[in-house]
Amino acid sequence: MANTFGQLFRITTWGESHGGGVGVVVDGCPPRLKLSEADVQPDLDRRRPGQSSIVTSRKETDAVQILSGTFEGKTLGTPISMWVKNEDQRSEAYNEMAEKFRPSHADYTYLAKFGIRAWPGGGRTSARETIGRVAAGAVPKKILREQFGVEVLAYVKQVQRIVGEVDPAKVRLKDVESNIVRCPDKSAAQKMIRLIEKARQAGDSVGGIIEGVAPQRAAGLGRTGV
Repeated sequence: MANTFGQLFRITTWGESHGGGVGVVVDGCPPRLKLSEADVQPDLDRRRPGQSSIVTSRKETDAVQILSGTFEGKTLGTPISMWVKNEDQRSEAYNEMAEKFRPSHADYTYLAKFGIRAWPGGGRTSARETIGRVAAGAVPKKILREQFGVEVLAYVKQVQRIVGEVDPAKVRLKDVESNIVRCPDKSAAQKMIRLIEKARQAGDSVGGIIEGVAPQRAAGLGRTGV
């Protein structure tokens, strides 16, 4: 898995699940963009663990700090470094994993490639690594929204065989945030939640599909979706 993505706009994520913290360096952001922690924190709050019964129970505040690249609330055009401290570290809970490989994880892959791995929490193969990507994504989301009227959204489209009926051109953030599974189709969402809770009680898991869209909310660019 690569750590750096992009060309003109580049991000490099760093940190391990049970290290001192995780973060990202953003390079290529234009200068004079108004940017503060308040612009990034809402997206990190949305991915924060412990929000409901259907996500991981790890307790983290995920409070972001901008360490470089801004001055007096505006970007300088230089690399922006953002950091989130790890607070709920219980490495002892993973002692068994020091000698065993978890199925459906990259434990063995890292050991085979590098000859060493950070087994507490999975190191960089933990979902905690996504903090850097989420923080970085908040920057171009702000640019697209304020300068081009494009709002980037993502939501749960499907869980196992349950498919939500969603119009990509009309979906709004409030629709996505209306339930804990973040599916804008409220009827399908309730079915998804029941299915996930049933699988959790059985010690199992279910897969799903996330749909991302970038509908145009104002004049400027044409509507796009993925």
